[in-house]
Amino acid sequence: MNAAKKTPGAVRVLLVLQGFLGLGAIAGGLALLTDPSGELLGMPASAMVRMPFHSFAVPGLLLLFVFGVLPLLVLYGLWKQPQWAWSYALTPFKERHAAWSFSLYIGFGQIIWIMVQTYMWNMVSLIHVFYMSLGMLIQILTLLPEVQRYFILDGRAERS
Repeated sequence: MNAAKKTPGAVRVLLVLQGFLGLGAIAGGLALLTDPSGELLGMPASAMVRMPFHSFAVPGLLLLFVFGVLPLLVLYGLWKQPQWAWSYALTPFKERHAAWSFSLYIGFGQIIWIMVQTYMWNMVSLIHVFYMSLGMLIQILTLLPEVQRYFILDGRAERS
């Protein structure tokens, strides 16, 4: 953990955004698993026309784990910076804590998720704009120089 370094404001905002995304996706994913028709969340039946699934159960599982559990894991990694030796196999950025890379991945994933959703539904709503913006904001914050500097490893970390 970067105990000697003061946590920049941008890192704190990034932590909040990862938490917001994760908790919201867990709630949404559980709602879609509880009611795979999507009615509980007010999903239009027309949304199913272009989808490769017959219900919202599979998207609910993806939402729950990919955008619910993973962002919370990334949040923990960004906050505590544990030395997960396995995580460096999943990032080309060996000089920074792997959670920094995972934050980029979550941002990209969120943008792709919303793009696919708007394509499948053949519509754009305010919630799509909000969550697309959230993915882009996660990207922007993660790429800020002060955030990148904060997650530079100090040489004590195990890299494999």
